[in-house]
Formats: sequence, C-alpha cells, structure tokens
Amino acid sequence: MKTIVCRLFCSFALLTVMPACSGAAGTLEGVHLDSLKLPPGFKIDVYATGVTDARSMALSPGGILFVGTREGGDGQVYAVVDSNKDHRADEVVVIAKGLTQPNGVAFHDGALYVAEISRVLRFDNIEATFRNSPQYTVVNDTFPTDEHHGWKFIALGPDGLLYVPVGAPCNICLRDDDPRYASIMRMKPDGSGPEVFASGIRNTVGFSWHPTTQELWFTDNGRDMLGDDLPPDELNRAPKAGLHFGYPYWHGLSIPDPDFGEGHSAAEYTLPARELGPHVAALGMRFYTGGMFPAEYQNQILIAEHGSWNRSKPIGYRVMLVKLNGNEAVSYEPFAEGWLQGSQAWGRPVDVQVMPDGALLISDDRANAIYRVTYSAP
Repeated sequence: MKTIVCRLFCSFALLTVMPACSGAAGTLEGVHLDSLKLPPGFKIDVYATGVTDARSMALSPGGILFVGTREGGDGQVYAVVDSNKDHRADEVVVIAKGLTQPNGVAFHDGALYVAEISRVLRFDNIEATFRNSPQYTVVNDTFPTDEHHGWKFIALGPDGLLYVPVGAPCNICLRDDDPRYASIMRMKPDGSGPEVFASGIRNTVGFSWHPTTQELWFTDNGRDMLGDDLPPDELNRAPKAGLHFGYPYWHGLSIPDPDFGEGHSAAEYTLPARELGPHVAALGMRFYTGGMFPAEYQNQILIAEHGSWNRSKPIGYRVMLVKLNGNEAVSYEPFAEGWLQGSQAWGRPVDVQVMPDGALLISDDRANAIYRVTYSAP
C-alpha cells in the first residue's frame, strides 16, 4: 500500500507543492536502489522524488535544499524541505517556473541566486518567501544567449564573488570575437564588475574551492566526434586568475585538436590535474568536508558523471572519487555506481552536495530524484 500511495503522489510531480515520496530499496517508480554499489559501510537512500529534472543544488543555512533544472519541468526551480529532520524530504515546492534553463543555483547573504542562459536572478529573503511565489531581481542580463552549452553552474567563491561560466557555443570552434566564450567569469553579487577569471574551458558544469588552499578546481567536458576514447573529460585546478586551459587547441595532457591544434603545444596551457573518462560528462563536484565519512575522504573530491551519449559503449552514470596528495590527483575510482545497467541507464547523476551532518546528496535528472549517502562503520 505504501508503494502504491507513493507512486500516486509522484505522478503529480508538476504541482506547485508536492509530497516527497519514500520507500524501500527498489520500490519507487523508476528508482532502483538495489542496483547501486558503494564501498563497505556506505548506504544510499532516497531523499526526495518528484523533483523533475533535478540538477544543480545549493543548501541554505536553514537546511532548505534549492534545486535548479535544465530541460524538464517548464524551467522550474525547487525548494526541497525536510521539515521534521528525519533525513527524507517532506515537500518539494516549485518556487519559480517559466525560466530559461535555470540550471545554476547558489545561496548568499539570505538570497538565492539562479542562473539562466543569459541572466542571473536573485530571490531575496528566500527562506521566508519560497512558498509564496517569490519575486526576483535581475542581477545581470548581459551574458551570451547561445543555448549550446549555455546552461550554467554558479557558486560563490571565498573572495565573495559569484563565479559564472560561459560555455563554448559549439562542439569545437574558436570564438575570439568575444573572450567570454569558453570561460569561467566572476562578478560581484550585485552583478557589477564581470570579468573573465579563466579561459580555454569548453564547458564546466561543476566547480568548488579547496577547503584549505582556497584554490578553484573544476570539471570540464571534452569535445565530441573524435571517437569513443578521445578526448578525456578533465579535472582542472586554477590557483590564480588568467590561466588558459587549452580549448579549442589542446585536450587533456597530450592531444592537439585536429582542427585548431596545429602550431600549438602543451607548454602553452595549464594542463588538467587529472584526465577523467572520455565522454563521461563530468558535472557537479564537491570537496568532502563532512564528519560522517571515514578520515580518508576528508577534503577529497567527489564528481557526478552524467554519462556518455556519444560512445558505442556507454560509460559514466556514476559518482567518482578523486583522491589528492597536495595538489596532485593521485587516484580516480568509482564511489557510487549502478545507474548504468548494461547499455541502459535508469538514472543520471548531476550534482553532489555535502550536508551539515556529513551525509552526501546526489541529484539525478533522469529518475527525477535526490539520494542521500550515509556511512556507518562496518
């Protein structure tokens, strides 16, 4: 009966306020927890369902999880609420709709920032107003309007600036008429003073700052149409402003682009800290800073791989762990996998979020769900 009721509620996923469904492993519509594998001692549960096209996540000080979307759900942004603090969401509230690919969300000084393709919006006092169709202020509406790689991940840096990427408007091209393309930009939270922080970045949909060094690390999606295994996606480190990471001239550690690489060398660019899998679509990443996981996870990187669409054998569809030794990324291994079964994927991880209790949330835009990973010593 519990499963039937849950599925009934989930079918109304586009209502403005929706009960969040929960249940035992493998019982939810489209969610197959029993197929997921994690290291010993780790457990994964459903935190929320009915979050249509769940993408980037941002957590408010009051514990409200804000979630952006890209394609599904009519341009919606959600507030996911665990009112009774039982580690399962009680409500999924649509706070805005009709936006243009509002993928990026960030929280700062009581306000929720939302990034569309060409605009960044601000919802003031959002924790008090999210249930009441809150109004927004346009912070900046001068970003390019290209839909190709136009959706954005955003975050507030330790310097107090809002970082906003602008993807390349193509698979592979040189747009030297506008230095904002293929970059990570930053600006003041009021939208003033936009500047290019780093360039040569095809399309980053996830970045974070090292908890100790405060240096920016980010994922980047490699170009398509060079075959199954070229080029790799990348994990990059930007210790300062003004660096160029190679696109469109250079890919990975050693691959000149066949169209734009002639006459260029690896020495001209900042090379990746780690090559990731080819076409895995590495998106959201966070440093693990919680107290729940074992000590060896502290300040290590967790990456959501959305999964390939252009390989004869699909890969990705998992969450990966990159371990660091200083600034060196010494390993790259699966942390959570099983969304891909054979050649079919029932889910696609997009972003990860460390919670105050040390648990890890994972968003999934195919299963329209958010998961919660916990650890207890075996």
